[in-house]
Amino acid sequence: MQPIVSRNLCIRPFRKSDGPEFVVAALESAPTVGVWMEWCHEHFTLKDAEAWFDSCDQNLKTGMAYDVGTFAIDGNQFLGGIAINQLNRRQNFGNIGYWVRQSYQRQGIATRAARSIAEYGFGQLKLTRLEIVAPEHNAPSRRVAEKVGAVFECIARNRVLVHGKPQAAAIYSLVPAQSGF
Repeated sequence: MQPIVSRNLCIRPFRKSDGPEFVVAALESAPTVGVWMEWCHEHFTLKDAEAWFDSCDQNLKTGMAYDVGTFAIDGNQFLGGIAINQLNRRQNFGNIGYWVRQSYQRQGIATRAARSIAEYGFGQLKLTRLEIVAPEHNAPSRRVAEKVGAVFECIARNRVLVHGKPQAAAIYSLVPAQSGF
């Protein structure tokens, strides 16, 4: 995957050199991101980051998932993560996921990154549907889905696991014709 430079962001695959900053971002974000994402906790290590990068790299090579980093326009300052994952090639859809490190939250980064990755999904991957699945009570993630123009479809019971416990999730969708992509 080539870097995507748009909306004053650079979205690109992780590099080994991103590891230390990823760790700093995970540690600072445990109080906010960690509420919803189990991996983001106060004991996150460089070894954890490197294992994640290896998994992301392998998935990119096989086309199984596109979990990449969101960076400042210069491609250096790490801001968070963005992904198209949970791909279903048979039905031609995938899931958009995102997180922004705590010190950069509430600046529109997730919205801009989600729009850019949706364009990639529709344009490059030729997907016909992208979903955003957010825990029902994760208001910031739901706001991002709405700002991107995703259509709210339903609350699905026991749709996601949050720290090992099933929770209801809001399902939103983007399709190219209706979303302007």
